[in-house]
Amino acid sequence: MVEAFAVASGKGGTGKTTSTLALGMALAADYDVTVVDADTGMANLLFHAGLDDADVTLHDLLVDGADSAVADATYERYGMRVVPCGTSLAAFEASDPGRLREVVAELAADADVLLLDSPATLASKSAVLPVVLADRVVTVLQPTIPSLSDGLKVQEYARSYGTEGAGVLFNRVHGDLGRVADQAEEYFDGGTLGVVPDSDAARAARDAGEPLLAHAPDSAAAAAFREAA
Repeated sequence: MVEAFAVASGKGGTGKTTSTLALGMALAADYDVTVVDADTGMANLLFHAGLDDADVTLHDLLVDGADSAVADATYERYGMRVVPCGTSLAAFEASDPGRLREVVAELAADADVLLLDSPATLASKSAVLPVVLADRVVTVLQPTIPSLSDGLKVQEYARSYGTEGAGVLFNRVHGDLGRVADQAEEYFDGGTLGVVPDSDAARAARDAGEPLLAHAPDSAAAAAFREAA
């Protein structure tokens, strides 16, 4: 039976997309994994996965009357299936985010694990939708009190829609977490899944258009993502 995870954060800049692909690749060693860029307004997963030239994307599936099939926007990459979203403003305006529910339902039929790279903001109902559709939420945070506060808002939204918390993934960490770790354990469902050190390898992977685990599989960051997965 499929389990759907929304990978979310309270604000941008936490490394959410890097985390989504890294968790996907790690889980793909044991499961059938599908990763979806559900951030229809500010998509960038396609650049991280080397799919910036994809002919069909999620946007094409969200347009009323579209003749593209879900399979047309699904690409086999790095041992998993990836559904990128386009970056065109016109395509975003033409798309109906509510159709995401149908796309996710079809993708879920062929996966053990579904990872939804979610919008960084929860400012609209469409932005919250990936959290609503998920079984659990992985909250990606930086190791600061403001970031914890942002993450707690994500958890509050998730709970209000009946979506459980899978835990917190701290990313871009320098040194010890200190009291932030204690507060994460106290306030977040699932506690701390992993602590990923800040890494030049992650930045180099983004520049190369590859997931971290493909670009630098032996890096400390890659090892931390595998442990979290």
